[in-house]
Amino acid sequence: MTRPTIAITMGDPAGIGPEIIMKALAHPEVHALCKPLVIGDAGRLRQAGRIVGAEIPVDALEDAGAAEFTTAAVQCVDLACVPDGLPFGQVSPVAGEAAYRFIETAVGTVQAGLAQGICTAPLSKEALHAAGHKFPGHTELLAHLTGTPEVSMMLVSPKLRVIHVTTHIGLIDAIAKIEPGLVERVIVRGHDVLVRAGIANPKIGVCAINPHAGENGLFGRGEEAEKIAPAIEACRARGWDVRGPLPADTLFFLAGRGDYDMVVAMYHDQGHGPIKVLGLEAGVNITVGLPVIRTSVDHGTAFDIAGTGVADERSLVEALRQAVDLAPKQAA
Repeated sequence: MTRPTIAITMGDPAGIGPEIIMKALAHPEVHALCKPLVIGDAGRLRQAGRIVGAEIPVDALEDAGAAEFTTAAVQCVDLACVPDGLPFGQVSPVAGEAAYRFIETAVGTVQAGLAQGICTAPLSKEALHAAGHKFPGHTELLAHLTGTPEVSMMLVSPKLRVIHVTTHIGLIDAIAKIEPGLVERVIVRGHDVLVRAGIANPKIGVCAINPHAGENGLFGRGEEAEKIAPAIEACRARGWDVRGPLPADTLFFLAGRGDYDMVVAMYHDQGHGPIKVLGLEAGVNITVGLPVIRTSVDHGTAFDIAGTGVADERSLVEALRQAVDLAPKQAA
């Protein structure tokens, strides 16, 4: 099999994205895994390389078709949209527009068959909104660009996989949005990803909404029975090993020790908290349900350290590895 080409978007150019990309592309293992193609701004990458001490040449390309992976130079589709002197660590509509264009170009690159997956460096939702792109984050933006009506966020660490029923909405709105059809569709998407990853009969645990899974009606208003249990029964009818609704605190403990292949979280913080406790450097964000493969680091733009050269690239390296694992395989 040949190495897949993975389009790496630079994220918000005022954040740590350019730095972690240059650090990651200094790892020989990354080039052994894939053909990394950066979608970004060549000048900003060169600046980031100087900051982190990764003096790797950067080839500025007009389009993805011009990429050559025969030298050590970073291959960058150069959109040339980051002005010289753009400060690190500050929210900017200019940076938000650049981040949007990087994603838009990456989607087009994969759709044209010039890359087999997308790996995203972090963007700033505030900067994205300031540029006029009213999306809660990468997940929703990618769904829009690919015409996908519904996707799910999956977070993966070495010890835990978590897929979310709801993500970037308030807690009260999340509870209102949860219903059996949505829960079932999320379980199906997660199950399909695990089967493609080689887990023939994954064991899936589904979180409750309320403490102690409602304690037989003592807590909450019957949300578990109304919103979650029917979806679990529907999935069991397919012959799948799906269990719940289970108290989230107990379920994450059991999953962390290996009893479950995936946890279904009902809302953002229920799923994000346990993953991030295990370490940001190990977490990877996978958008499930898109017609293109997309993985991402599981951390933000880190404006507080952007431009200092201290950002940790390990989550990006792991995200690239996950993108390679999920990418369509091509014969040599």
